[in-house]
Amino acid sequence: MKNYIKFLVLTSITFLVACESETQEEVQNVTVEPKITEEVKPKVETPSFNEDSAFLYVQQQVDFGPRVPNTKQHDDCGVWMAEELVKYGFDTIVQRGKVRAFTGNVLSMQNIIGQYNKEAKERVMFCAHWDTRPFADRDTINQNKPIDGANDGASGVGVLLEIARQISLKNPRIGVDIIFFDTEDYGAVHVSETMQDLSSMTDTWCLGSQYWCKNPPIPDYNPKYGILLDMVGAENAIFPKDAVSRHYAGGLMNKVWKAAQNLGYGNYFVNQLAGALTDDHTYINEMTNIPVIDIIHYVPNGSYGDFGKFHHTHADNMDIVNKKTLKAVGQILLHVIYQEL
Repeated sequence: MKNYIKFLVLTSITFLVACESETQEEVQNVTVEPKITEEVKPKVETPSFNEDSAFLYVQQQVDFGPRVPNTKQHDDCGVWMAEELVKYGFDTIVQRGKVRAFTGNVLSMQNIIGQYNKEAKERVMFCAHWDTRPFADRDTINQNKPIDGANDGASGVGVLLEIARQISLKNPRIGVDIIFFDTEDYGAVHVSETMQDLSSMTDTWCLGSQYWCKNPPIPDYNPKYGILLDMVGAENAIFPKDAVSRHYAGGLMNKVWKAAQNLGYGNYFVNQLAGALTDDHTYINEMTNIPVIDIIHYVPNGSYGDFGKFHHTHADNMDIVNKKTLKAVGQILLHVIYQEL
């Protein structure tokens, strides 16, 4: 009986050892697949756009007087704008050139270009024109005198100068380029009051951006995308989805408009379609590989006055510039930059 028990004990011990060895061997032969996780970038808080500061930048431009090429007011304002970009840490160059207006006049043009985080490979571009209309062709008085261009010109620049200031306070993870195009608004006069969009306009417009496309000042420049601002300061402005932007950068336009609506600015960034609007983005899209969308005040399906009754008149002054509109546009651009859309 004792031998049997001993045998059973030995047998049990042998069995247990064998099982344990087998179990260990099985565990050793199990291949554990590594868990693949996507790299998650830490959240970055978007700064708050200061509409009061942007409004002041608009006022400072208007205080120089009409920024018509070949005038002292124009040149003085250009120097100030370049100095502002430098002050905020942007590597800044001024691209100078000669362009011929539809009148035959040769215009001295200045495209002002600033780059932040110049060595960053991932870059985004923001632009606006800074010159003003040399005549008030849609007004009933003083038609041969230049306009203030508070909305048409200064508003986009004002927003972008505030963007530059914000970037200097909180460095984004990407490269940001700001371009102020010259001689955009020196185009041929149109007499049709029933024109619904700018698709019939010729290459007499946007001379500065055309020059920039033909004479690239930065070798191998290839930002991820661009956003153009034009007439972004009027009260209750409407920014539709124009056909040029949809054609060349529809995905980007939808993302920006959706973000604007999610942030509570859907009354500005509306889901309305507009025709092909000739603006600086038209030539950049057609002549380079940079997809660019246009944030521009325009009410579709109406008359020539859909750019606003003040458009190309002396009523385009500081009285029509609205801080809430500047805030809406500027906050969306900061969201684009810091959330890396």
